[in-house]
Amino acid sequence: QVHLVESGGGSVQAGGSLRLSCAVSGDYQSSNCMGWFRQAPGKEREGVATMNPDGDIINYSDSVKDRFTISQDSAKNTVYLQMTSLKPEDTAVYYCVADGVCVGFGDAYEYTYWGQGTQVTVSS
Repeated sequence: QVHLVESGGGSVQAGGSLRLSCAVSGDYQSSNCMGWFRQAPGKEREGVATMNPDGDIINYSDSVKDRFTISQDSAKNTVYLQMTSLKPEDTAVYYCVADGVCVGFGDAYEYTYWGQGTQVTVSS
């Protein structure tokens, strides 16, 4: 059974940085994309950043492009999201997702695996 466990969330002031980690356990093998979604209060889940295992397909939402960086360490089965220049509108629960589409973000249900989420709060 595959499990995704996020860590690294927390509270930070605007302009600050955080790094999220997603550890993948179990027999996970997929050529599809994995990465991060988020959900702010009262809003739908939205794609933030995803990438394929080879790293030659990377998607960023327009709202985080040039501020967030997704990366992976295959040896550790871990995916990261480095977030810089954080804004209050980045406040959300961030979810690690795996085995999903690589052409854009698609819909949330198109990802087979989800983590439990980690809260990111950015104060002004």
